[in-house]
Amino acid sequence: MKLKYCRKMTASILANLLIFATHGAGSAESLAGKMGDKRFSPTLSLDPKEACYKSYLAYIAASGHSAYATTFYSRVVDLHIFCSVKLNAPSQKAAEDTALRACQSGFSRWKVKTASGGCAIAASK
Repeated sequence: MKLKYCRKMTASILANLLIFATHGAGSAESLAGKMGDKRFSPTLSLDPKEACYKSYLAYIAASGHSAYATTFYSRVVDLHIFCSVKLNAPSQKAAEDTALRACQSGFSRWKVKTASGGCAIAASK
């Protein structure tokens, strides 16, 4: 008779431990809708058809580690703005590296220079 009650009690304790263990493991939240580490405010056109604006909205909506890179903007002398985004990378550092390289490739691809320098990470999460 005692063995019967010990089994029920052991099963109950193990069930409670399993509930608490899965609660801790499942608490990793999504990054969707979050700004992340904002280093500077990117200059964005509010035109919904503009590529950098679409990329920035995609960055905000991304649920994983992502980064948004863009050129600094000087209204007086810069006519070119490059931007790049890396969505849902394995880590924040990997997202930043990929976005920065893609942004900087625009300078050699279109053979232009900007007075403000190169690209920088505007925000990452």
